[in-house]
Amino acid sequence: MEVVRNIQVKLDVSNEGAEVLDETFEQFRQAAQHVADHGWNDNPYNITDTKNTLHKETYSDVRDELSLQSSLVQSARNLAATALGNCKDRKFDGERASKPEFKGTVVVYNGRTITYNDDHVSLATTGKRVTAEYVTPVNEEGTPFEDYWTDEWEKREATLHKRNGTYYLHVAVKKDVEPSCDEESENGVVLGVDLNVDGYVAVTSTGAFLGNADYLNHRRDEYERRRGNLQQTGTRSAHLTIQSVGDRFARWSADYLHRISKALVQEAVENDCTAIAFENLNHIRKRISNASKFQQWAFKELQRHVEYKAEEHGIDVDDVNPAYTSQRCSHGECGFTHEKNCRVE
Repeated sequence: MEVVRNIQVKLDVSNEGAEVLDETFEQFRQAAQHVADHGWNDNPYNITDTKNTLHKETYSDVRDELSLQSSLVQSARNLAATALGNCKDRKFDGERASKPEFKGTVVVYNGRTITYNDDHVSLATTGKRVTAEYVTPVNEEGTPFEDYWTDEWEKREATLHKRNGTYYLHVAVKKDVEPSCDEESENGVVLGVDLNVDGYVAVTSTGAFLGNADYLNHRRDEYERRRGNLQQTGTRSAHLTIQSVGDRFARWSADYLHRISKALVQEAVENDCTAIAFENLNHIRKRISNASKFQQWAFKELQRHVEYKAEEHGIDVDDVNPAYTSQRCSHGECGFTHEKNCRVE
């Protein structure tokens, strides 16, 4: 089974390279717009969105008008074809849709137009290739680079973007993993996960206690208290501070849940589990009296993170009756459920 992830990496681009890339952005935009203009029709039955037809009807004109190499012209065509297809589907669904307008700065790269090296990337442009070094965190621990910017993951297609004068490459990375079939999950080893037990975010059937739900809730309360005080102030400065504080809390929450989800998946891997069973999120027990909506969001986010990471190891994720997750024997071939299996003192 092929697992694909996307990682954003900042690029260090020279002034000369920036000029060439900016011109490439503009010509790529023009190429995509040319194809979109050609394929568009207010009647959805007459919208042309097939790549082969668009290629035959637009390729020569785009190549004559612009300096893009063949592969970039094809990438622009594919981008326009996808946008046209989406608009066509929306119209058939009775929704409003207008002709795609390409205004941003983006270039789509594939294996013929991008070359990855250990510390830099080579990008096709309207002229000669541009080389740019990666700008990665000094400490990659806890970042996507630790998990995905490794030799285990193959770098594939990418999109180049420019925001506030800085260039970013969004890289698709791929890894093949052995899938866990339904029969293996049923007869194999299942890691049960109970949420919000005695102040812990998660407790597993192997006896692991992860995260501090009370602390997570406390940080949320502190954020709400500070936001309330700033709202009462009512100044523009206070409004900007609210945004800053909110962004900082969101980043902290995401990182906190990321670390717990990583530990949960690692627990499953170390115990040779073929599946992870969460308590059903519709039945999460309210062990903390306040901020229940935030808890619901946090637990859903945690499960989403776990599903994302578990897929890389071929581990299935599901939810079950909350009464039995951490009490169920972690060995699926046994399936025995008893309160003594839950090692919460």
